[in-house]
Amino acid sequence: MSRAAVVEETYLPSREVELAPVLDFLTAHEAAGRALPEPRYFLAGARPGDQVELPEEVYLALRKIVDAMQSGLAVSVVPQATRLTTQQAADLLNVSRPTIVKLLDEGEIPFEKAGTHRRILLADLLEYRERRRERQYDMLAATRDAVDEDNIEQTLEDLRAARKAVAARRAARL
Repeated sequence: MSRAAVVEETYLPSREVELAPVLDFLTAHEAAGRALPEPRYFLAGARPGDQVELPEEVYLALRKIVDAMQSGLAVSVVPQATRLTTQQAADLLNVSRPTIVKLLDEGEIPFEKAGTHRRILLADLLEYRERRRERQYDMLAATRDAVDEDNIEQTLEDLRAARKAVAARRAARL
């Protein structure tokens, strides 16, 4: 693999005219009741017979890339090793490195030690990220259910009390 294949790249969205046929094709394929490529997709070259089958993961990545670019978003492709440093894990979760170290020390994310260095399996980090998202969604759902639109003053008072309780817990940790 060449060195160029393992560096981070950011791709800016193309003009809608260029992406529209790709998005239309993928959307029509899924609308026909085939969520995954059936029987399979190929990347074709200019010469007859010049093609390679795309694995399912590549198809799914292509779909997400095209959707994002069609929406006007830039897309970054960041190669990741299966064992991450604490800084790489922090970057992936969009938190600070000390936060990752704290999560490791609290046993929230499993890790291995190589000498004095902590290494985190990518699969373990992605599992933690999914658990964290589920907890966040559950908390959002709980706050949605707690709102009493008939008694807004009581709801505001409850929210103030909850904020004070959270602040007290944070202060106790420090």
